[in-house]
Amino acid sequence: MFEIGNSLREARLRQGLDFPEIEQATKIRSKYLRSLEEEQFEVLPAQTYVKGFLRSYADYLGLDGQLYVDEFNSRYVRGELEEEEKPFRPTGGSLGRSSSFQGKAVMLTLAVIAGLTVFVFAAAKWGDRNPPSDVVLDNNPPPTKAHRRPVARLAVSGVQGGAYVWIYRGSRAGKPIYQGTLEGGRRLTFVGRRLWIYVFAPANLRLRLNGKSWVVPGRGQGSRRWLEVTPTRIALASSLG
Repeated sequence: MFEIGNSLREARLRQGLDFPEIEQATKIRSKYLRSLEEEQFEVLPAQTYVKGFLRSYADYLGLDGQLYVDEFNSRYVRGELEEEEKPFRPTGGSLGRSSSFQGKAVMLTLAVIAGLTVFVFAAAKWGDRNPPSDVVLDNNPPPTKAHRRPVARLAVSGVQGGAYVWIYRGSRAGKPIYQGTLEGGRRLTFVGRRLWIYVFAPANLRLRLNGKSWVVPGRGQGSRRWLEVTPTRIALASSLG
């Protein structure tokens, strides 16, 4: 078990991301992103939206979105279903009318559970076509991967003596989002449409872009270099003048 909200918040702050930037990329409103971090899931329209937003937000931060959905299910969904599905056990008394009444109550409870289950599946299937009223007013349907612009999810780690790196997002002329030594197999993940790396000892640097291992470009070209990272490649970049 882990803290869903704190984990999301730490990943966002570590990468220097703000809610407006994430809202623009994921199409999830800032108030919903903030509710996920504060674990105020009742603010969101329904559990179907909670799971969809949770998966999309975690994926954007370079985390395992399905892991966060599973944690939400184990803490907020499964427990409720187990409580509803507890078998009815009479505590005593005579049979006859009492048993008949109890049997009807059990059948009614099962019917309600079945109806709720059908409603949840229907909401999941037709949610985009008939979203809740507040989502319609906000003009904010759940995000879909088909409309999301590609991003680079870059995992960097250091081996042997380690590698000293600066990581920049968007432009290398601004303030780095990370600066430090990676060693002992330590791995960090960064997300952005364009990332820049300035590295000392590149032979000790290991890179994975969107799950695929990459060799550091520019072997034999000195002990330091600039690298440009996009959603599709890692390339050697020219030095700043």
